[in-house]
Order: sequence, then C-alpha cells, then structure tokens
Amino acid sequence: MSNLLIIAVALLGAYALLTLVLTVLFHRLPRNPISEFPDWGTVSDHRIPAKDGGTLEVWRIDPEENPRGIVVFAHGWGRNRDRMVSRARIFSRLGFSAVIHSARDHGGSSPYRFMNAVRFAEDIEAVLDWVNEPVILYGHSAGSAGAVIAAARHPDKVRLLFLEGSYAYTNRSLFSLYRWFNPLFGAVFGPGILFWMNVGYRGMPDKVSPARLAPAVKMPVMIIHGTEDRRFPIRFAKDLRDCFLPGQADFYAAAGAGHSDSSLTEGYLPAVQKFLKKYENVLPVR
Repeated sequence: MSNLLIIAVALLGAYALLTLVLTVLFHRLPRNPISEFPDWGTVSDHRIPAKDGGTLEVWRIDPEENPRGIVVFAHGWGRNRDRMVSRARIFSRLGFSAVIHSARDHGGSSPYRFMNAVRFAEDIEAVLDWVNEPVILYGHSAGSAGAVIAAARHPDKVRLLFLEGSYAYTNRSLFSLYRWFNPLFGAVFGPGILFWMNVGYRGMPDKVSPARLAPAVKMPVMIIHGTEDRRFPIRFAKDLRDCFLPGQADFYAAAGAGHSDSSLTEGYLPAVQKFLKKYENVLPVR
C-alpha cells in the first residue's frame, strides 16, 4: 500500500470518527431553555406519562370564560414549554385553552438519550391522549415535524394543524441548519453527520419528512414562516405547502421575521384569525 493511500485511508477514518462524535453531540447540544410563566387564566401544572416510562411536564391554561377549544403547543429543538407561552397567550385572547409541554430531554421532562422528530411526535401523542378530546395542534420548528407525524397518525384527534418554522425534507433542512451554524462546518462535516444519522436511524429521517407525510394529513393546515429565516429558508416552507392537497394549506409569510419571531409580526394575528374563521365549522363544539 502506497504512502498516499495510507494517508487517504487514515484521513477518511479520522473524518468518519469525528463526524460520528459530532452526530452524538448534535443530539445532546444545545439545550437552551427560556423562562416565561403563563400570566393569564387558570394555570395548572402536571406531569404525565411519556412513552418510555418517563414523564412530561405540562401546563394547562384555561381562560376565565368557557373556552372555544384546546390548542396543544409543541416547541422546537433545545427549547422547552416556556418557549410557546407567548403564542399560547395570543390564542387565549381568541378564547382557547392552551396545553404546553416540554419534550423529553428538554425543560423539566425526563431525560432521553437520542431525541428526534419521531420522539417529539411520541410526546405530542402522549399529550393528545391526556387531553382526550380533539384539539388544534401547533408545532414550531422540530415541534412542527413532530406535529406532522402525530397529525398523520391521529387524524381523529387533530382538527386544525399549525406549522411554524417548518421544512419539507429532513436531510435538506439539517444540511441547511449546519450551514447556518457555520458555512465551512456545514460544507465539510454536514454530509458525514447526515450519513451517520441515516445509518443510525436506518433512513428514518427522510421517511418521516413532513413533505412525505403530507398526503396522510387530512385536516386543514396553516404554514407560518419568517421571510428572513436563515435556518430553514422560506422556500422550504413553500415546498411543504405544495405537498398538501390543493387548497389544504394556507400560508402566512411573516415579513422580516426570522426562525422564531413570526408571531411578533403585525400580520400574524389577522392571519390566524382568518384561518380560524375559515374553518370554524370543524372546531370542536362546546
């Protein structure tokens, strides 16, 4: 074996080992919880069973008057239930109860070694079982991917589906995320990390891509996306919209917003109200 071949094999082995380590770290970091307690209505704090025998921390916030229905909120990667409080506050003003949980390995919920979109979906499903009535489901970022999975599996439990900061295809979105973190890092190490993820999960990430599950989603959908989102460019959300049946998915492009602040834009509330008005006939009767 020539020296050049030996060097090439050694470099390839080092790259494989390094990207494997980075893949493990990707599942562990970052965890960046925020702190924002619900400051309206009647707040009750619960711990409910998770699929693996652990528990999820859950807030239920009920308005003073009889609610129009329940909205279940699912946060994104690295965050916690507090992240969705500001969105829940908006829906409370429209007369809805809110149920907000922290996914496993996030906030005060039980640890879990390797979280992914399917695990996020399992936690949403645990909350849907606990609520035990049809709901509006609202997912942000990784929570939106879990929400699509849960909605496709349980069309009887979800009347309307909100997807904020979402994407169409998992592999493409993760590669975009790595490049957002650092263009050089993404270009060099992104392919290796994606390789190990797909090996470890046996191709699951692409199989549960929101775009591939969209045909199984039966309820109306509202997609919300910031025009300046650098993690998942808005074209990803438009690609996802086009995977639903014609007319099934409404789209709100939040002008000037990034990945997590679409709900702060001026047009957010009118867009949500218009969507709810359009489909008020499918909301649970109370």
